Amino acid sequence: MKKLFSTLLLVLICALAWLGWLAWAPLAMPEGGYKLLVGPNRTLAQIARTLEDDGAIRNRQMLVALARLSGADRKVKAGLYRFEGRQSLSDVLARLVQGHPDEASLTAIEGWTFRQLRQAIDRNPDLEHKTRDMSEDALMAELGLTGVKPEGMFFPSTYLFSPGSSDIDLYRQALATMQQQLDAAWAARKPDLPYQTPYEMLIMASLIEKETGHESDRSMVASVFVNRLRQGMRLQTDPSVIYGMGSRYQGNIAKADLRRDTPYNTYTRAGLTPTPISLPGKAALYAAAQPADSNALYFVARGDGSSEFSATLDQHNQAVRKYILKKGQ
Repeated sequence: MKKLFSTLLLVLICALAWLGWLAWAPLAMPEGGYKLLVGPNRTLAQIARTLEDDGAIRNRQMLVALARLSGADRKVKAGLYRFEGRQSLSDVLARLVQGHPDEASLTAIEGWTFRQLRQAIDRNPDLEHKTRDMSEDALMAELGLTGVKPEGMFFPSTYLFSPGSSDIDLYRQALATMQQQLDAAWAARKPDLPYQTPYEMLIMASLIEKETGHESDRSMVASVFVNRLRQGMRLQTDPSVIYGMGSRYQGNIAKADLRRDTPYNTYTRAGLTPTPISLPGKAALYAAAQPADSNALYFVARGDGSSEFSATLDQHNQAVRKYILKKGQ
């Protein structure tokens, strides 16, 4: 019995020594150094797989085990990390947990409003907050756009920046990126579209962004809106009504909301909304610039994220009965 205990103790000591070697043995990073971009909400397991696939570590399970044992698996901070020379698993984990990336990041989501973007920027701990107490007008004036409304003017993307950078620099980067994307889409637009300026196309792209839950529907939604504008029909898009309701919107639209006139109610007013209603991404910009060739004037949600498009009111009513009314029975 004593001999068995001694053997087990020896095995345990060897196992611990082996685990310690795996944790602290230096690893040779890829030649020229290694960069690891940790995006928001990435799990430690996903990060470990990336490190292993890139040849930066040999055993991802060991990194995950170390993280779980130390309680660090939920403490990784987003950003861009650079690793040079020889690093151990514990070195890599400590760097990710301490959260001192060479570059921090902020992700703006397609379809966000400017208010949501501003909240994300104001909450980011790696930025120097110079604009937090500014009004929207003052912020836009600081960016050289006095009198311009901020909605839709900033491109949704992931932005990298050095920790301690000014938030105004991030706004400038997002503003410049949107201008570049908008200019490119405007230059590639189809002829004879009902937009007089790139800004009008930006407004259209923001409506498309909020109306499409299915990527393949974007160009058809754009076609419906363009066809309606050409025929003088009202756009009748719920997201614009919701935007115009502001804080009154609590998750549902009543018939009274559709009848209540606001500058953004496309049921009561013809044409485009006075400003964008969201931050449109590249796909929405190009859908606005290159709508599908169709005679569709209506669409209704099928319930799976896609839409049914119709050229006539009769066809549309049939689609409504099929996809909307049936569900209520």
